[in-house]
Order: sequence, then structure tokens, then C-alpha cells
Amino acid sequence: MATKQRGRPRSFDRETALEKAMRAFWENGYEATSVSDLTREMGIGAPSLYAAFGDKRSLFEEVVRVYGITHGSGPGRALAEEPTARGAVERLLREAADEFTDPAHPHGCLVIHAATNCTTPEVEQTLRDQRLASLGAIEDRVRQGIDAGELPRHTDATALARFVGAVFQGMSQQSRDGASRAELEAVADVAMTVWPANEPAGPGTRE
Repeated sequence: MATKQRGRPRSFDRETALEKAMRAFWENGYEATSVSDLTREMGIGAPSLYAAFGDKRSLFEEVVRVYGITHGSGPGRALAEEPTARGAVERLLREAADEFTDPAHPHGCLVIHAATNCTTPEVEQTLRDQRLASLGAIEDRVRQGIDAGELPRHTDATALARFVGAVFQGMSQQSRDGASRAELEAVADVAMTVWPANEPAGPGTRE
């Protein structure tokens, strides 16, 4: 009796190879990471890379997607889980100090660092869209805080979100330059000192 021939199994673990590709892009940026760099880090040949992931750009897009639900998922969780806007932003920055300096992987944020010297328009746009989406999420959380009365009604939500984004991006770069977790936590502390606070209502003041 003839048996059905099974397809040839892959000679590598796809998830492990993808994690290694992530580290290469994270460490060197998109443009500076060549296909030969990727095959060497992933431990596979170019034909296997193309068969499993497509071209370099397709592989990178998958890396960014996986990064967003693993190493890069902290900000989204902080914004969604904390009961106040201030608590969400403070947690976002403090967790960034920890994540950006974790010795288990390259320092900083992949979505920020991979854009360095990028000359591929589609990749540059993908990373820009990711960063703008993050700013939009912070701004939405700030607006929720304003609506809930946590922040003064005159608070400029866009400017405050951009300030938080600038601190976050600066912390990413400083971690690449050797800043420690404690040093970045100190940056987060200073950043939170400018957080707007509602003045307590005085006697006879109507809300």
C-alpha cells in the first residue's frame, strides 16, 4: 500500500531563527544588516531564508510585528492597564528604563534604532507609522485623563504626548550610548515633575 509522502521538514526552528533576525536588525539597524549577516546570525542558508520569510524587507516586517507583541509590548500594556494617565505614562517610562538596558538583548528600541540611516522608503515609512501610532496612543490616553478630570482642561494633549515620546526616544538612544537603568529611571523621574496637575478647588469655587 502506497503511503502519502510528507513534505520535507524545515531544518531549523522558525521562531528561533526569527528571534535571531530580530537581534541582528535591532543591533545594526535595517540598512546596515545584510542578507549575509542575517543568514550567518540565523544559521541558515539564503535559499532557506527566502523560502521561509521572503526577502529581507518581508523578514523585517515580520520582525517588527513580533517585536510589537514581545519586547515592544510594554508601552501598550501600560497605557491600557493603569487607571490614570499619569500612572500609565510613569509606568511606560520606568519600564522603558528597564527594557532598554536589559543585557539579555540589544539596548534601546528596535523601532527607533532600526530607522537609523534607512534609505528604503517603504521600511522608513513603516517605522515612522509605528512611532506615530505610539504617539497617538499616548495622546489618546492623555485626552482620557483630561476628560476624567485628572488633568486641567487647558492641557495641550498633543504637546504633552510629544514630550513623552521625545523622552522615550531619548532614553532609547541614551541606553545605546551606555546609560544605566538607574540613570534612565532618573530621567523618568525628572520628566514626571512637569506633569500637569489640577489645582485644588478653593472655597466657593464652582466646578
